[in-house]
Amino acid sequence: MNRCHITDRRPLGGVGPLLEVIARNDAAGVDLIQIREKDLPLRDLSALVRDAVAACRHARVLVNTRVDVALACRAAGAHLPAGSPPPSAWRPITPPGFLIGVSCHDIDELVQAGREGADYALFSPVFRPLSKQDDRPLHGLDGLRRACAAVTIPVYALGGITAENSALCLQAGAAGVAGITLFQS
Repeated sequence: MNRCHITDRRPLGGVGPLLEVIARNDAAGVDLIQIREKDLPLRDLSALVRDAVAACRHARVLVNTRVDVALACRAAGAHLPAGSPPPSAWRPITPPGFLIGVSCHDIDELVQAGREGADYALFSPVFRPLSKQDDRPLHGLDGLRRACAAVTIPVYALGGITAENSALCLQAGAAGVAGITLFQS
């Protein structure tokens, strides 16, 4: 099962504890670590990304939104929120193998992400999110199944993912699961 840890240092008590969790998840075989620390100043974000890249032996580190930071810190890729410039806009300045993922909230966005060169997509919310309030309609397993069938890029289920429902997401066609709480609790 492909697994993507999306970071949030705040419930952990800061960057130091977050780096410990990142190292633990890397050792446990998590595939992707998405650094999603939107409120960190640039210098602090860059330091966190460099430290995460240095700590990871297995997981590929991605940076949320900031392609420039990902490139400068030698991360494996970037993750783009919905509404960002498309992956194809970034390809001319990224090295071969640089991963670009996209957040998607409906099938049309998934199809567009695939068309625009995304390497993978996070599809949410499948279930009620555990780490934040999200008023968007839930897709459930049937919605996830339809979404995965609509595209050829790998789709990671996001939103309310637990150890108990992860296998159901895979059975619905997801390539993997993503989350904050799942990997930080």
